[in-house]
Formats: sequence, C-alpha cells, structure tokens
Amino acid sequence: MKPILALAAVAALTVAAPAAIKPAHAQQAPAAAPAVPDYTPEDARAVLNARLAALKAVIALTPEQERLWPPVEAAIRDIVRDAANRRSARFNATRPTHFLDVLGAIAEGEEARGRDLRRFVEAARPLVNALTEAQRRRIPAFLGMTDHTGPGQPSGQLWLFEEEEG
Repeated sequence: MKPILALAAVAALTVAAPAAIKPAHAQQAPAAAPAVPDYTPEDARAVLNARLAALKAVIALTPEQERLWPPVEAAIRDIVRDAANRRSARFNATRPTHFLDVLGAIAEGEEARGRDLRRFVEAARPLVNALTEAQRRRIPAFLGMTDHTGPGQPSGQLWLFEEEEG
C-alpha cells in the first residue's frame, strides 16, 4: 500500500510542481493592454453629438421646424447627462447587502427614467406636432423603439439611457 501512496504523491508533484516552481530570474509579464480602450467622457460626448446630428438629418427639419429643435436637443443632452450620473453613482455606491436594497435602487432608476421620458415628451411635443407624417415615422426606430405589439418596451432599451446602462 505504501508504494502506491508514494507513487500517487510523485504523480501529484509531477503535475503540480512545474506550475508552482519558477526560476528566480523569471519576471512577471507586463499586463496586456485592454483589447478595447476605456470609453471616455469625450467619447460619450462625441457619440451624443453624432446622434443628435443624425437625428436632425433623419427628420430633415425645415427652417420653420428648426426653430423648435433647441428645447429637444437640450432635453436629450440633460437626459443623457443624468443617465451617466446615475450610472456613476451606482458604481460608486456601497454594495447593497439586502435584496430589498437592490429592488429599491431599481425602482429609483425606473422613476428617474420615467421623469426623463416625460421631460423629453414635453420638449419634443411642439416639434413633433409640426412634423409631417413621413418625418414622424422616422423617429421611433432612430430612438431605439421597437414596433412589436404586446407589453410596453423597457426604457433601458432606448439610446437616451445607454450611458446609464453602460
């Protein structure tokens, strides 16, 4: 029985030893750079500017309609900023210790997104009322809305809240 135990010990050391023993001159390999660089606030701003320009291009505003655009753009910028701030606060907060704390944080996020959506609706209403049917038809898909029937779409799927979801 002892020779079998000795053989098993030798086999275990043979498998484990090479990984555990390193020569004294071995150095740690430098950490590899991330495959995708970190997304900076400047990147987020550039993406938002591009989306706003694209939305205006998709709608193809007339000069009369262009006068109604600034409140819409301001609301979108405020919403995206608030979403990014909520994400930052969530990542910097202490980790919840109870599932009710998690549910409470989810509820607070949904309430904030609801307020933001109402703000967007109110800011966009005058512009949307001045658009043609063809112009109106282009907006939902651009915002990330789905056209399926059934229960309402989660607000987190709209690009307005993309910065919150990260």
